[in-house]
Amino acid sequence: MAEEKKGKTEQIKRWPPEDTRQHMRAARSEMRESYKSFLPPKFVEHRRAARREMLLAFRSLIDHALERMEAKEGT
Repeated sequence: MAEEKKGKTEQIKRWPPEDTRQHMRAARSEMRESYKSFLPPKFVEHRRAARREMLLAFRSLIDHALERMEAKEGT
């Protein structure tokens, strides 16, 4: 049983094949470059700033939830 599971794990690690992963990485890189060609630089800057703010908001929510958990544990 353990050997059978190990074999499946090895299969998953090899899928997709390395050459396929390289092509996928290259395609992603080319797609990003193509977006840059038709999106104004200000849009890209604004999008990046908005993403940062969203991540900070999520961080704040997580911090608040952790504080509430710690307060309940201390009670």
